[in-house]
Amino acid sequence: MALGPTPSSAAAGDWWTPTARPTPDSQINVTGEPFTGTNAEGEVRGFVDAHDHLFANEAFGGRLICGKTFSEAGIADALKDCPEHYPDGSLAVFDFITKGGDGRHDPVGWPTFKDWPAHDSLTHQQNYYAWVERAWRGGQRVLVNDLVTNGVICSVYFFKDRSCDEMTSIRLQAKLTYDLQAYVDKMYGGTGKGWFRIVTDSAQAREVIKQGKLAVILGVETSEPFGCKQVLDIAQCSKADIDAGLDELYALGVRSMFLCHKFDNALCGVRFDEGALGTAINVGQFLSTGTFWKTEKCTGPQHDNPINGASASEAEAELPAGVAVPSYAGDAQCNTRGLTDLGEYAVRGMMKRKMMLEIDHMSVKAVGRALDIFEAESYPGVISSHSWMDLNWTERVYGLGGFVAQYMHGSEGFVAEANRTKALRDKYDVGYGYGTDMNGVGGWPGPRGADAPNKVTYPFRSVDGGSVIDRQTTGERTWDLNTDGAAHYGLVPDWIEDIRLVGGQDVVNDLFRGAESYLDTWGATEKHQAGVNLAKGAAATASSAEWNPFTSYAPGRAVDGTRDTRWASDWSDDQSLRIDLGSTHLVGRVTLDWERAYGKSYRIELSTDGANWQTAWSTTSGDGGLDTALFTGTPARYVRVHGLERGTGWGYSLYEVGVHSS
Repeated sequence: MALGPTPSSAAAGDWWTPTARPTPDSQINVTGEPFTGTNAEGEVRGFVDAHDHLFANEAFGGRLICGKTFSEAGIADALKDCPEHYPDGSLAVFDFITKGGDGRHDPVGWPTFKDWPAHDSLTHQQNYYAWVERAWRGGQRVLVNDLVTNGVICSVYFFKDRSCDEMTSIRLQAKLTYDLQAYVDKMYGGTGKGWFRIVTDSAQAREVIKQGKLAVILGVETSEPFGCKQVLDIAQCSKADIDAGLDELYALGVRSMFLCHKFDNALCGVRFDEGALGTAINVGQFLSTGTFWKTEKCTGPQHDNPINGASASEAEAELPAGVAVPSYAGDAQCNTRGLTDLGEYAVRGMMKRKMMLEIDHMSVKAVGRALDIFEAESYPGVISSHSWMDLNWTERVYGLGGFVAQYMHGSEGFVAEANRTKALRDKYDVGYGYGTDMNGVGGWPGPRGADAPNKVTYPFRSVDGGSVIDRQTTGERTWDLNTDGAAHYGLVPDWIEDIRLVGGQDVVNDLFRGAESYLDTWGATEKHQAGVNLAKGAAATASSAEWNPFTSYAPGRAVDGTRDTRWASDWSDDQSLRIDLGSTHLVGRVTLDWERAYGKSYRIELSTDGANWQTAWSTTSGDGGLDTALFTGTPARYVRVHGLERGTGWGYSLYEVGVHSS
């Protein structure tokens, strides 16, 4: 690393200024001391980017996204284009697949940056470390670095310089995140002294933010975690693979992750992409799994993205002769694939390890089941980090204690969505986040124009008032949000100022509480303790049990602690399952894991003597799956599930009934 002269401000003891920065390098264009400490209530302050990809350039075979987050050889090496993009971008294949046009551009990065980075360029580095530094100086205090790749995109892309194995790429990106921490530390005089701090628990994160530094959390967003792909609906992984994979990721420092992304896998179905990109990804789905996406009519208000009438894509040329992307009915917008048995095992494995589940990109069928599991266990570790869940899930996420961030939309759209959910944030007393998804192939806010109303005026003050932020300059190029849009990560503070000018201070105040709320969710996840199931192994009787010469459906099968067995009643409406807890307990929560034969109308009844019963909870609109009945804690020795109306032509059938004090 080439080190320049010590800046004069460092000699004055400004802790935020490095004692030795590489030269030449990008400017930061922020003056003033970053805020430290906590507010009057002892809460940390600052913004949270819940979804970024610092090292996506190492993914997809290493040549899909060009440029590096940092380089020991300096900025000229870091911010240069892929070799095949020279001399005019003619071979920037991914650009014209995803963006349209011919992909042509000036490939020169440092020092001129004529055509990139840009808000609509999907193939060039946006996360250069000094640009991330500027975002930190502008008030960001949490950054989730999602380690990302996709083996199929890697395999079909024309240019690559390494293996397409997803876990190999994930390991490399984790290592490079730690290398970046060391790179920044070196500028500040040694280990632990830099502003870029990787944290593995919420207490560490709070301490880092209290010092005024950036807490960096590792996440994973990949299509086939642990090798869990599926081919022709046959899983290519086992429970042992899932356990080994989760253990490895946890050891790397990963604390949040997606279980599926873009393609259906052995764990869950995905939420579709739309348009030409959706068609391209559906092609990838076929190449990966041997099947295209399959749809069905949705059963609730939530739905996956529509894929009917999807646009043509250059990627269709990759399909075998005679194979074509199917058409889809407009009234069938839900993926038929939900959370598989292996997916449920992975969810519960994440719970055991106190990890947070990212539900964006999961089909609504998969999300619904995952939230059912979390509600049954009162588990708060659920994150929606970049607007890829059905927004009708928002209150359910907040109700669990989870965290929600919005994609880095343009200020007007971002403000409109923030205002739509403002009442929910007030109700649950939570802050808000954003997911930049930089280097995530999604596109970013374009310019509102030099003459736009309420445009950003440079220089401006940071939200806390302690810093002054001017236009960002790297090499010979100076960016202005008004005319360039959100071209790279360094313009995040400018974008937040645009939000303030367009939407008012209230939206920014909610964002400034984002770091605290994210850490609240993480901390509650770490502290979660699995509740004692009072029903496990208890004596159980029933009004009836279905007879089968090969399999027992006895009442005790619903309280034996495994989903491999079940109780099933006769095929009539008025049926009940009674559980004797052995002694009187305070009962406040009952969970019911239904087989396909579920109860549409049923009651949870309690008794201390087995003769006198009171109804604690009831429903007339049961829809199967995993139900959680919450009610005021009541002393009871006996718990009865009393079926009044079946949801199917069969009887009632329960894999497991859980009884809890709270």
